[in-house]
Parts: sequence; structure tokens; C-alpha cells
Amino acid sequence: MKRELKKNILIVCQARLSDTINNLKAVMDEAQKAANDYGCPKDRYDSFRTQLLRKRDLFALQLAKANEQMDILKRIDPEKACTQVEFGAIVFTNRQKLFVSIGLGRINVDGEDYYAISPAVPIYKAMEGRRAGDEFVFNGNSTKIIDIF
Repeated sequence: MKRELKKNILIVCQARLSDTINNLKAVMDEAQKAANDYGCPKDRYDSFRTQLLRKRDLFALQLAKANEQMDILKRIDPEKACTQVEFGAIVFTNRQKLFVSIGLGRINVDGEDYYAISPAVPIYKAMEGRRAGDEFVFNGNSTKIIDIF
């Protein structure tokens, strides 16, 4: 059951990221098409085409980051049972349910809310390496880890 839950959470994260990637590709293509339709700059003060190309480049950077995040998600083995807070672990605390992966924020799986967090965020640093039954303090609040898998 726990492995099935981890697989489902991973699928939801990958689907959300895949939607983001597809949207970024569409917006990039749209910006490129708009720049092509506009044609060459009309004079040296005409910056509209340059703005369109900058917009495309901005979305290209976001797309590259989203693709990197997808690669990170693909490194998570849903079959691996975690016994401590680490990358790929699902952590149940008395306050919330966390999935240590990439920073996607709140995701809903089977009617339950989970928070996909990156190992770079402060709450992860506060609980890194801890096991079920351990407590940690974050933002002045004591939180107990109930289960990890």
C-alpha cells in the first residue's frame, strides 16, 4: 500500500510537471511565431521583435529548468523503502504530509494533500536524517515525525 501511494504521488508530480513543460513549449512557439510574423525591425528604435524574442528566451530558460526537475523526479525509485528523511521519502508528521522530491507545492492524491518539497528548503534541512518518532523544531514549532516510507 505504501509503495502504491508513493507511485501515485510520483505520477501526479510527473503529470503536473509534464503539463508545465507542454505549456511552456506552446508559449515559446507562440512567441517565436509572433516574432516571425512581425518580421524584421522597422528601424533601429523598433524593439517589439526583440521583446518577443526575449520573451521566448525567458520561457526557454523556464523550460530547461522544468526538464531538469523532470529528470530529478525520474531518479526517484518508488519501490525504495525509506527509513529516514531523505530524497524520495514520504514523511508523515503531526502537521502535514511531505514528499521530498522537487518544489511543486501542494498536490492532491486520493483526496489527501501532500506537499512536494525540495531538499533545498529549510524545513527539509530541519528534519534531514531523522526517523519515525523523532521530533524537530522548525520556525519555533515542534513537529513529530509519525511515519516515513
